[in-house]
Amino acid sequence: MMAKYLLLKHYRGAPTPPNDVPMERWTPEEVTAHVQYMEDFAARLRETGEYVDSQALSPEGMFVRYDGPGRPPVTDGPFLETKDLIAGWMVIDVESHQRALELAGELSAAPGAGGDPIHEWLEVRPFYGVSPDATE
Repeated sequence: MMAKYLLLKHYRGAPTPPNDVPMERWTPEEVTAHVQYMEDFAARLRETGEYVDSQALSPEGMFVRYDGPGRPPVTDGPFLETKDLIAGWMVIDVESHQRALELAGELSAAPGAGGDPIHEWLEVRPFYGVSPDATE
């Protein structure tokens, strides 16, 4: 049985990684190398059948909530200075929780400033439902 996991990449909010240089201070070559790593990683997972989808997100955004019948939605934001902002995500479909952790660890090694791995923290979230590690 396979299970889907969401790998969340955060701009801020997780513990500080060792190579903590914001992307806006990277050279164009460093950004290109980082994006290429991500694309190569996704291509490899497509070949194994473990890739579902991924997207990079803009730092702009806001919270929205329902405010009652006939009332406009309530908004708060945008949050350019928020503590916790999602940079992007990848959905994987794997046979075990351990495999999800292995892939998240590998994704965390994407290069950043100086070409060194950024060792970023990724949030690993299973989709709601039966875990592939559960026994019947």
